[in-house]
Amino acid sequence: MKQAAWCGVVGLGLLCGGQSALAQDGTGVARVEVTVDAHGATTPFPHFWEQMFGSGRAVLSLRESYRDDMRAVKQVTGFEAVRFHGILMDDVGVYDPDRVTVNPGQAAEKSASGGSVYNFSYVDQIYDGLLAHGVRPFVELSFMPQKMASDPKALHAFWYKQNVSPPKDYAAWDAMITAFTQHVVARYGIEEVSHWYFEVWNEPNIDFWVGKPAQASYFELYDHTVRAVKAVSGRIRVGGPATAQAAWVPAFLEHCKQQQVPVDFVSTHVYANDTAKDVMGTDEQIPRDRMVCRSVQKVHGEIVASAYPKMPLIFSEYNASYANEPDVTDTVYMGPWLAGTISQCDGLTEAMSYWTFSDVFEEQGVVRTPFYGGFGLMAEDGIPKPAFHAFAMLHRLGERRIAVASDAVLATRSKDGSLAVALWNYAPPFGTGAAYTPPPATAGADKVFAVKLEGVAADSAVEVWRLDADHGNVVKAFDAMGRPATPTREQIVALRVAGKAAPPEQMMLHGGMLSIRVPAQGLVVFTVKASAASR
Repeated sequence: MKQAAWCGVVGLGLLCGGQSALAQDGTGVARVEVTVDAHGATTPFPHFWEQMFGSGRAVLSLRESYRDDMRAVKQVTGFEAVRFHGILMDDVGVYDPDRVTVNPGQAAEKSASGGSVYNFSYVDQIYDGLLAHGVRPFVELSFMPQKMASDPKALHAFWYKQNVSPPKDYAAWDAMITAFTQHVVARYGIEEVSHWYFEVWNEPNIDFWVGKPAQASYFELYDHTVRAVKAVSGRIRVGGPATAQAAWVPAFLEHCKQQQVPVDFVSTHVYANDTAKDVMGTDEQIPRDRMVCRSVQKVHGEIVASAYPKMPLIFSEYNASYANEPDVTDTVYMGPWLAGTISQCDGLTEAMSYWTFSDVFEEQGVVRTPFYGGFGLMAEDGIPKPAFHAFAMLHRLGERRIAVASDAVLATRSKDGSLAVALWNYAPPFGTGAAYTPPPATAGADKVFAVKLEGVAADSAVEVWRLDADHGNVVKAFDAMGRPATPTREQIVALRVAGKAAPPEQMMLHGGMLSIRVPAQGLVVFTVKASAASR
């Protein structure tokens, strides 16, 4: 895509200022020349990509391995919320009309014996565990308790076989949602719960919902749910439609307007290997590094054109793949993919929830091997993947974005005046399917970035972090081990060491210039301290 056309597509990202050129450096290596003005015009740059993460189903959060990974990701991103499926599922034990808990003081539906048909013991342990680590729940209200389901046999294909049918009695569903909401408000206080988000269901436009017709029956579920929640407190934020493939948003907002149903935010999902036919309704071939933000732009435009033009948009799931592709989510590919996605999506969404922070995850069954193309930033046994380092590096970006004319450079300024600049050399995944394929010797061409920094001392010190095949890449060590399906305890320790971030390099500007060579699928972030940038 030509530079001018690309700038037009993502104009809200403010990438169309500054100076940039692409040339050869005399050795045949592509050379990207770009100018960054430390005192140039800026726009707000909230860290929308790292405010929340997804994770495996609710009950997994009780595991220490889950909490270990949560602590690790929290430390490098400061993320504030986590979303997971299944808080209402039977393995959490919320609803069982045949097993009554005697607790007369609890606000809930009562049985003939005066006890409650609800049990919030695991809910409390789950949410207490999150809050103890400074992480709030993004409450996905799903899935259907078996004894409330209109079709007890409507079980999803996931390993844990959640029920995806509507309730057989909406009065029972309403009572459960009311009791659930009353309970969390009583336990945590409305001041706290008002900062949470309540999302109705998960991906009702595909096989996570068997109501017929799908859209109309989901709208019925949404209407009942939002009214039950809002009856407890109007301060609680509720939204949807939580669809896959960026679907249903115009119809959902039109329904809310016509039926006067409350809505506080729009949520939807997309993955970079979704097809244009499914997301856009076209026969385009949208590259993996463009699909997510093309989808974000689409939904953003749909909201602007709706009766709710300022409605917050949350992409409550996104990733480079919805499948288990080891060449994608396990590898350094995620560095430039993530940086490019952030650059393109800036200004179009309130928040994006990366799916997921951890491979403590069981949708396809118990994890059998640490590098199978899982969604997480942390592999099994607490091993950081390259994606973990990509998030850690990009966390260093500042809160104000400086306009730069390049689709491979992201320049920022922090409140203290320091600069942080990301550079990346995007190349597609090397493999072609679910099986891991070692990178070929000619995996892609290097690029040399020649960055001219204006408004800083010409000899400023620069700190440089790298992620590429030779930096922060645990897969290289795993390959050298022969990719053991079940690593020994000693190998796990070795992989944890190999998975650590590469230490930063100390460099200097020369005449205000910095030249950095970045290999294919490489990401670089460099910083200049405020004392230098203020000159």
